[in-house]
Amino acid sequence: MMSAKDPTPSIDPFSLELDLEQGLLPEPENRIVRRASDMRGYYADEAALERLIAEAGDPIHYEVFEVPVPEEAGQLMYCISTLRPGRVGDECFMTKGHYHTVAETAEIYLCLRGEGYMLMKTSAGRCAWERMARGRMVYVPPCWAHRSANTSDGEPLVSFCVYPAHAGHNYGDIQCEGFPRRILKRGGEVVFAGSASPGPAVTS
Repeated sequence: MMSAKDPTPSIDPFSLELDLEQGLLPEPENRIVRRASDMRGYYADEAALERLIAEAGDPIHYEVFEVPVPEEAGQLMYCISTLRPGRVGDECFMTKGHYHTVAETAEIYLCLRGEGYMLMKTSAGRCAWERMARGRMVYVPPCWAHRSANTSDGEPLVSFCVYPAHAGHNYGDIQCEGFPRRILKRGGEVVFAGSASPGPAVTS
């Protein structure tokens, strides 16, 4: 790590090419895979999830591709997240969602492909959501938990994500708290189910 006495940076400058059309990160060093079985406890219809696991061979829900940088203050971590299309009952495939371990850190999601929503909430009960579509950027402020949901019928939801490298991920609080909103699709229409009132940044 850099210090006032030792200004030598921990890594050198670098560059790479992204496939923005397909939403691919060439030669990622890390690949994180979350299958349906990893999502137990996150969906409302647990029986539907178990049927999906048994009948569809435990399909991949989402993947994260990283070229990691040092997990230290001052660095920026970046990755590409690919969330597959699908339903668990009526509920759209989603990521687990997380706070950052260092809560006072933000994150940017630039949607490269597909369509869906970013669900966000605070521990004090505020709830927000923003539409995701190709070319749209979602800014997640500090102290907001966030998860994405894919509302497409056949296309992955792909995002380029950037956040402070020392931020970390806190999944445990989401497992305990859940989110006040769930995103469903019924009759081709997106439905927000839950206790929060419609609209962004709403106090539930």
